[in-house]
Amino acid sequence: MSQDENPQVYKSNALIEASYRLSVAEQRIMLACISQVRRDEPITDEVLYSVSAQQIAEMSGTSSKQAYRELQEAALRLKRREVRLTQEPNGHGPKKKVMITGWVQTIFYVEDEGRVELRFTKDMLPYLSELTEQFTRYHLSAVAKMTSAHAIRLFEMLAQYGSVGRREVCLDQLREWFQLGDSYPVLKDLKRRVIDPAVEQINQHSPLQVTWSQRKAGRKVSHLVFDFAPKESAEPALEKKPKQSGPKVLTSYELSKLARPGESEAAALKRLGAVLA
Repeated sequence: MSQDENPQVYKSNALIEASYRLSVAEQRIMLACISQVRRDEPITDEVLYSVSAQQIAEMSGTSSKQAYRELQEAALRLKRREVRLTQEPNGHGPKKKVMITGWVQTIFYVEDEGRVELRFTKDMLPYLSELTEQFTRYHLSAVAKMTSAHAIRLFEMLAQYGSVGRREVCLDQLREWFQLGDSYPVLKDLKRRVIDPAVEQINQHSPLQVTWSQRKAGRKVSHLVFDFAPKESAEPALEKKPKQSGPKVLTSYELSKLARPGESEAAALKRLGAVLA
């Protein structure tokens, strides 16, 4: 793991909004290795990243015995995990073809040392390295103690909109991103099993304080609305930005995500009390 006491995770926004499903143990391995990716030089798919059960135990606050067991099981599954990407990295727009790729090309489990070594796939690297725009960064400690995979994903989606403090997510889109399939078809079950536990974990373990509500299209709930802000005592765990004295400043990308269906750019800016960057 990085020698930095509080390493940062960098991800393309396209990867944050990709469709995939990883367990908590798998997420911890991936994020610990992603936090080691060099930011100041090109990298290849030959670079080997490593994380040990002891490191996982320390960052997550779990026992070493549990971390050893989960690390071995997660390592065996990670090679088969896939991610579905529809956007190019660095804000280069939609892909001409939907890409389904793996996270890692090779993974080793060093049993005597309780350690995993892995290489990212060539197609994954542009979403993790040399990111110049439309990416999100946060400290690994912000999610390290979460025990819900959905909480980790939701936290990243909120951190992506950290300068706004609000994110509105289409229910169907959330289901696709989380790869929920036919699980929790009834909204109250989705709230009870996915949304409420995720928000509770974010409020408990992360530097964000979150509340949420819902928006209807006709009689049917179509969107979930998350309002959030840094906890005063935990602000250093997020990448801090200067406070704005005037209206919120949004990029065209952020505005496109916050605008309601059929809403004009001017109307959306007025409703949000914002201006374009």
